[in-house]
Amino acid sequence: MERSNAWDAYPGDKKKEVFDFAEEYRTFISENKTERECVKTFVEAAKKAGFTSLKKAIKKDQKLKPGDKVYYDHMGKSLAMFVIGEEPICDGMNILGAHIDSPRLDLKQNPLYEDKDLVLLDTHYYGGVKKYQWVTLPLALHGVVAKKDGTVVEINIGDKPGDPVVGVSDLLIHLAGEQMEKKANKVVEGENLDVLIGNLPVDKDQTEKEEKERVKAQILDLLKREYDIEEEDFLSAEIEVVPAGEARDYGLDRSMIMGYGHDDRVCAYPSFEAILQMKTSKRTSVCLLVDKEEIGSVGATGMQSRFFENTVAEVLALCGQYTDLALRRALQNSRMLSSDVSAAYDPNYPSVSEKKNAAYFGRGIVFNKYTGSRGKSGSNDANAEYIARLRKIFDKNKVAFQTAELGKVDQGGGGTIAYILANYGMEVIDSGVAVLNMHAPWEIISKVDLYEAYKGYVAFLKEA
Repeated sequence: MERSNAWDAYPGDKKKEVFDFAEEYRTFISENKTERECVKTFVEAAKKAGFTSLKKAIKKDQKLKPGDKVYYDHMGKSLAMFVIGEEPICDGMNILGAHIDSPRLDLKQNPLYEDKDLVLLDTHYYGGVKKYQWVTLPLALHGVVAKKDGTVVEINIGDKPGDPVVGVSDLLIHLAGEQMEKKANKVVEGENLDVLIGNLPVDKDQTEKEEKERVKAQILDLLKREYDIEEEDFLSAEIEVVPAGEARDYGLDRSMIMGYGHDDRVCAYPSFEAILQMKTSKRTSVCLLVDKEEIGSVGATGMQSRFFENTVAEVLALCGQYTDLALRRALQNSRMLSSDVSAAYDPNYPSVSEKKNAAYFGRGIVFNKYTGSRGKSGSNDANAEYIARLRKIFDKNKVAFQTAELGKVDQGGGGTIAYILANYGMEVIDSGVAVLNMHAPWEIISKVDLYEAYKGYVAFLKEA
């Protein structure tokens, strides 16, 4: 059952709608490289589209009615958006859920040190990465520093015009004999992913006393002048080290995009755009964008927290529908697309894929009935009846889709947030865009797959 190429639905000038949408997305991932930046941008756009703050509605005890649009910003790192439907929420919601965190390097709490006139930042990698891919690249620093006086300083160094970049050095090939004999997971050790940020010492006549670490002193002086932060402020900072530079059109035909963070912003962005299209409908529509998926969905802003359940309870209360039983029914009766990426077939590495059940570039959005590993361990396994419902919706709306597994049965595996939402008893399936180079600093997607995901998400919200 080979699926047709999705580009065939866009002959001639019709390709423009695909390319226009892709260009908006390319700009988005170029400018938003952390979960905080994503939430901030999404909230600003949501307000312009008529969404209002659920937190403010709660304070005012504002009653919600069909057609109302509200959002809940959770700690600046997760976001839930609701378009209230005509039917009682206990009858269920249509939910698009994606994550907005991506693999990266995080600064440790005490990161700054000098070694032989070089100043570096100590890091701890976040999520599943091939550590050797992160050396000799231009990197940028994005994040926030929270100070004791309550102010929060935003950091963005390496992506603004004219900015310097930073990076992790590697051993020169001339001295790498022992290194080259190591296994790939040992070629670069996690504790060696330190980011080089300076080499210029402070002038001797600028110091009142003999300064042992003059380069570090120069860096600290720069941070004080530019951001009004002290070394101790790193204790309450969240600074992420990410690839520097914008996402780029990829391929001579510009049919693809190479960028940082496709996993999972390539699903989060069309999910967000889809809910912006929603007006009054029978079922309440939800877009759920969460943090921490790459490290197991843990923590207060991850999907395993009670954040979403609590937010639904608040919405029910403002709709005059809350009871504990109504909340349980609302979650169990919901239908969800766990909007997460799938591994694209790579002709350079065909041995890890089973071709009949692999995802391919240019063949539309991907359904993964189950993820997990080997014997479906840790997976959500979607019901056949639910998949049949989705097939009908997508075929009716002429959305190109394909089905896939994450590689051969014994090859490996992975997970998403699907199994967590399935714990409520709701219908859930993984549905997203195929990605090459997944979890590398620079990933690749097909523009037409991105657009088919957007079309599919709109159709799901309207008709599921």
